[in-house]
Amino acid sequence: MKKILITGSNGLLGQKLVELLLKQPDIQCIATARGANRLPFTEGYEYYSMDITKREEVDEIIEKTKPDVVIHGAAMTNVDQCEFEKDNCWAQNVHAVQYIVDACRKHDIFLCHVSTDFIFDGAAGPYTEEGEANPLSFYGWSKYAAEKTVQHSGIRWAIARTVLVYGIAYDMSRSNIILWVKKSLEEKKNIKVVTDQWRTPTLAEDLAIGCFLIADQEASGIFNISGKDFLTPYEMAILTADYFGLDKSLIAQADSSTFSQPAKRPARTGFVLDKSNTVLGYEPRSFSEGIAILAGQL
Repeated sequence: MKKILITGSNGLLGQKLVELLLKQPDIQCIATARGANRLPFTEGYEYYSMDITKREEVDEIIEKTKPDVVIHGAAMTNVDQCEFEKDNCWAQNVHAVQYIVDACRKHDIFLCHVSTDFIFDGAAGPYTEEGEANPLSFYGWSKYAAEKTVQHSGIRWAIARTVLVYGIAYDMSRSNIILWVKKSLEEKKNIKVVTDQWRTPTLAEDLAIGCFLIADQEASGIFNISGKDFLTPYEMAILTADYFGLDKSLIAQADSSTFSQPAKRPARTGFVLDKSNTVLGYEPRSFSEGIAILAGQL
């Protein structure tokens, strides 16, 4: 049995990972998150409360469970909040990674660290794994610093970079573009959606599969794990309206300068998936398929 420990198991990716690992006959799943377990099912895995910003908790749980692999998905991901709470952001996104790296080194554990397209400035997307980082936001800088911590750690590692993750989880307060568009149009609200940003939006289930493929193969290096469709948020909104048969005339085109957000966003990211496809056998679903999966979970 291979033991895989997940950080951030209460979050969207964490929940999808636990569900996926429970279906694997030869995997023992260890779920960790800050505070109580919020998953609706409790059978088939172990749960430990672990605050990643506390070195002693990280050491204690990893010492106790001795996993073969850690999938580190926990992070502070609210991009605007990171601009205001820089110390908190750095504690969760950088110092915590150092604690996890140190614990992995001590027990010779393979680390799969989850990162983001926001390490790029968006001038040259879609990006391959070799793209040059140049973050525009504090969040982006924290995730880039974390990548460097992992790369220079001397442990066995992989980095799974992803883009605009969407999906439905239990007990989650955060919405996503599909749910927001659906709800707004059902309430006959006019919405403005940007046409000057490009992404490869990622279904949370696909990201979980990508992380599992890395963990299972202990494939080292950087891997792009995202959706395959290169879309603007406006195009995502139109596809959502089409799927649910809602009134598209309520959706207006806008450019990002009409929204005032504390953190600067890269204009054109998105990922080239050739390496993940060839090395890992990673095959994400289309955005339309993603909408259908999400609709089935509502």
